[in-house]
Amino acid sequence: MDPVLSWMQARQGEIVAWIRGLVEIESPSRDEAAVRRAADYVADLAAQIGKVERTRLDGYGDLMRIEPELPGGAKDGQILGIGHLDTVYPVGTLATMPCREGEGRLWGPGVFDMKGGVAYFLFAAKALRELGIAPKRQFVLQLNPEEEIGSPASRPFTEAEAGKSQAVLVAEPSYGLAGNVKTARKGGGTFTLKVDGVASHAGLDFAAGASAVVELARQIDRVAAWTDLETGVTVNPGVVRGGTGSNVVAAHAEAVIDVRVPRTDQAKEIEKRFRELAPFDPRTKLTLEGGLRRPPMERSAGAAALFEQARAICAEWGVELGEASVGGGSDGNFTAAMGIPTLDGLGAVGEGAHSTHESILLDRVADRAALIARLMAEI
Repeated sequence: MDPVLSWMQARQGEIVAWIRGLVEIESPSRDEAAVRRAADYVADLAAQIGKVERTRLDGYGDLMRIEPELPGGAKDGQILGIGHLDTVYPVGTLATMPCREGEGRLWGPGVFDMKGGVAYFLFAAKALRELGIAPKRQFVLQLNPEEEIGSPASRPFTEAEAGKSQAVLVAEPSYGLAGNVKTARKGGGTFTLKVDGVASHAGLDFAAGASAVVELARQIDRVAAWTDLETGVTVNPGVVRGGTGSNVVAAHAEAVIDVRVPRTDQAKEIEKRFRELAPFDPRTKLTLEGGLRRPPMERSAGAAALFEQARAICAEWGVELGEASVGGGSDGNFTAAMGIPTLDGLGAVGEGAHSTHESILLDRVADRAALIARLMAEI
């Protein structure tokens, strides 16, 4: 049997216990102290296997750069691993959604997205060290503190590290209970469209008003029509606010609009369309804020090659590995857009990200961690 897989199977209990410890440190994105507590926990293990650097990102907690001391001499370049320590769950969620084992799973807030994946990176490095396996390249792991809110502060660090790397491995959750990795992701972002109108009394002076609500409704109808399911473009006006009373012609209204696009050319086109919006009623004024935060992660030849390498490793163990294209984004979108071969979705196999039934499959812990270790050694 593969010594790396055997090593992971023998230590599965230890890996699961460590994941549980991390899940029980709640770490919502905008709680600096909470995310920093999670980083402290990670640093205790990471310091045993290599060098740990922490950079405080004001308002978001610490970015971690971990460089394991791996066997062998000088390395030919580096491989970048990317993960994140923040979750979407507020502090206190554990009271109603405790971390627990049952039904062949480990349950808890953030266990799937993506504290399990963080563990796999660290134990992969530990396995290579203890087994004396010398990788071709140096491995660097970057853990970001605010991925769930778009990585506004960590993105420059991600791109700088990726620029020094031959490949990027992202331990975000896999896709589906089969554990497919992700070779493509949509790009996406949020636009806020604000409308200023002219207020008036709806009964006494209706014609003097210019309704911001009516103008916004027309604009919503316009932008929603840009959705094209055949090409994968979606435009979703998800939040709408406006007006002060039914007897007042509204002076202000706004909509928060989610946009997803699978290709770079589509991203440019949708941005252009939003920037060129003009009012139907010339008495109203439009103000646009926001934009596409993450570029599309298009399936590239480099990503395909990494997938084939990962699939061949899994085939040695009798595990069938598939690939998927998904609508959500990750920090892998940034590195793929730079042209760096990027393989995403290497993390835990499970389901329920951002939900009350978030969980990972315990019988897939060993092979996923072993896959990451093999890729670290062989890319």
